[in-house]
Amino acid sequence: MKRTNNNISITDTTNGRIDISNLPFDSIASRILGEGYTLSLAFVSPEESQKFNKEYRQKDTPTDVLSFPLEEDSGEIVICPEVANERKDDFDRDLKFFLLYLFIHGCFHLAGYDHGNEMEEKEKEVREEFDV
Repeated sequence: MKRTNNNISITDTTNGRIDISNLPFDSIASRILGEGYTLSLAFVSPEESQKFNKEYRQKDTPTDVLSFPLEEDSGEIVICPEVANERKDDFDRDLKFFLLYLFIHGCFHLAGYDHGNEMEEKEKEVREEFDV
């Protein structure tokens, strides 16, 4: 399945095993990255996630979210719903909200933030704004 909203393209290679309808990915991306940012969001299998994680981070394990800046005003976020589903309880979220939680995290990486207090505070603001 592929869906395009404004400047965000969403691809789900998990064969529709997750319901991402009505999730405000485009609004969140615009809030964090700006209206002119072009973003690709892909939902992938654990095998695909592991392949990307190994190639780009030298970690031979699947992960929940990866962010790839492509240019100054474009990037890609890859989310593995199966890994997210395994981790969601650690964050006291249901799967749909945890996917948004991960998406917010990925957007802030694309915006140039590294892990730390500043990024956490900014993420918290957006989570509260979007009730995530």
